[in-house]
Amino acid sequence: MTQAIAAEAAVWLARRHGPGRSRAMELECLAWQDKSAAHRLAFERCADTWQDVAGITLSGYASAANAKRRRRGARRSTGWRWKAPAVAGCVAMAWMLAQTNDDIYTSRIGEQRIVPLPDSSRMSPNTSTRVRVDFTAKRRTVKVEDGEVLFEVAKDAKRPFVVQVAGTEVVATSTEFLVGYDEAAKADEALAVTLVEGQVIVRGEAGRATPSLAEPVVMQPGQRVLVGRSARAQMAVQLDRRLIDEALAWRSGNVVFNGVTLPDAAAQMNRYSSVPILVEGEELSRMRVSGSFRAGDSAGFARASAEVFGPAVHTQGNQLVLASK
Repeated sequence: MTQAIAAEAAVWLARRHGPGRSRAMELECLAWQDKSAAHRLAFERCADTWQDVAGITLSGYASAANAKRRRRGARRSTGWRWKAPAVAGCVAMAWMLAQTNDDIYTSRIGEQRIVPLPDSSRMSPNTSTRVRVDFTAKRRTVKVEDGEVLFEVAKDAKRPFVVQVAGTEVVATSTEFLVGYDEAAKADEALAVTLVEGQVIVRGEAGRATPSLAEPVVMQPGQRVLVGRSARAQMAVQLDRRLIDEALAWRSGNVVFNGVTLPDAAAQMNRYSSVPILVEGEELSRMRVSGSFRAGDSAGFARASAEVFGPAVHTQGNQLVLASK
């Protein structure tokens, strides 16, 4: 059982005993425990410790610690003093969660995760994602280095929730939003921020103006901000509206396209599969795709593309190649 799993178990237990407890949250907690035996064991141990230390105060712990130091020569201690180490463990874990510094979370190809955060917020990394979390008593900062993440932010007016990505910041207090970033993208949609509910501000990092964001953008629910690299290596911002169901289709295992080019659609499908799709030919690059596909089903996407656009499909090593006949 790793330290990260133990920390996640402690967060889940704290949420179950907190004011935000709900049926949906309990189901998510059970789903987290079902992921592995290590998850179940970590939660059971945290629950046992929680029960063992019920009613013990910090002043009681201090008294017990002092008593233990006075009786170091004794072989055994009796009464409730044996619980002091457990209390110390809980206090240490709580401190560790509150002082989390630069924790890195990743998801593999085709993997999706739910990560509870120490402030009762949570993030859901999509496939092939890398996120760095830096929480302190004064700030809540997350850096998206690559991939796509859904954030559900707990309200804390004194500590805004800041997501940093590609020289841009998304600032929120209590809201739900999606951030997608393709580190290797050269298209005009390298960064996308989609607001599900609440309100966020998209601005240059640390509030500074950038070539892409001369002024902060205040988003409303249902809006998407696209920030990409142009041919002149400048950044271009596009504010549009995007269907929330389309943006979050990956949570139910689907990928939805609405008029995107075939190469872009293939690139999106490739994020979910170890069998990449390659589109060859200028004619095919102009074709546009609309529809819903199962995430990870590269073969199904290739077959459907062949039926609609008429390219030949063949394998090349570990790739599926779509090429004009």
